[in-house]
Amino acid sequence: MKKMKYSSFLFALVVLLSGGCDGAKEKQHETLKDAFPGQFYIGTALNEWQITGKDTAAVKVVKEQFNAIVAENCMKSGEIQPEEGKFDFSLADPFVDFGEKNNLFTTGHCLIWHSQAPRWFFTDSLGNDVSRELLIQRMKTHIETVVGRYKGRIKGWDVVNEAIMEDGSFRNSKFYQIIGEDFIKLAFQFAHEADPDAELYYNDYNEWYPGKRDAIVQMVKNLKAEGIRIDAVGMQGHIGLDGPSLDDYEAAITAYASAGVNVLITELDLSILPSSKPGDLSADIATNFEYRKEINPYADGLVPQEKQDEWDARMVDFFKLFLKHADAISRVTLWGVSDRGSWKNDFPVRGRTDYPLLFDSDYQPKPVVAKIIELTKE
Repeated sequence: MKKMKYSSFLFALVVLLSGGCDGAKEKQHETLKDAFPGQFYIGTALNEWQITGKDTAAVKVVKEQFNAIVAENCMKSGEIQPEEGKFDFSLADPFVDFGEKNNLFTTGHCLIWHSQAPRWFFTDSLGNDVSRELLIQRMKTHIETVVGRYKGRIKGWDVVNEAIMEDGSFRNSKFYQIIGEDFIKLAFQFAHEADPDAELYYNDYNEWYPGKRDAIVQMVKNLKAEGIRIDAVGMQGHIGLDGPSLDDYEAAITAYASAGVNVLITELDLSILPSSKPGDLSADIATNFEYRKEINPYADGLVPQEKQDEWDARMVDFFKLFLKHADAISRVTLWGVSDRGSWKNDFPVRGRTDYPLLFDSDYQPKPVVAKIIELTKE
């Protein structure tokens, strides 16, 4: 008996010194990107501090946990071409370099969007709206320059962003006012000509609203009927505890897949805070509400356990849904690395503190990360 105990002790000591048995070691180092091979990419959005390497803690998380990236802001038209003909690639270049160096699926976001577009895009020297022909030429030049610069390096582009309203009508943006609905077709055409091998996406929020969903499906069918390349619909995935319903979200996934394109979850975050107003789930950055203490209940970081459990369960339910439709979904991207840098801390109310992502403000994985990884084994 003493000999057996001594042998057991030696074995345990060897295991401990060697880092544990293979199974325990594997579990210890299991990451999100390791959990979904053959199902979908798992990605995150990078901000300026992460692209430049100043946020070293976040960069470490990205390298360990994710296999796809997108830039939060530095590739939007107002950032990348603030003045006509003067392109600024000072952040876009290191972003793309980071993706290549770390073997990450890199997405460009975004080419044509009514918001965060430079004012000069739509006006002449007197401040009047430009002609249809000139706006089309400016679109073409912008897309050709940006997509052409990263030809073969950026794998997919959010070509058009947020062009459809919740009721299914076209957003009355300057692109729509001056060009008409053809601006969408032209943007996809110009992007394809600039890089024929790049995947091309349409991206939107509240993408589960029936009216918007049906209009996007029809838009996809119309583009395909005209021979225009479109590879996927990006469902942004800015969700809350009180909406959308899983049934509505699933209906949207299946509707887009049935239209003959892939589905992407492009900007996933789950707010734990109460809605600013009943039923508000908008991701329109022009939206803002006055600060009220009652809609910022966790400013001190102390989230009640029952509320955290509710948040965990809802995030798990959405990942269950994504896995259920993994044949249609090719990428799931979180909109930010950690709670510390989430845009939801200031949207739609400045000064709030939200906890919408998988990694906390100290860049540590929340317990839900292990639960999500476990889903892939069921």
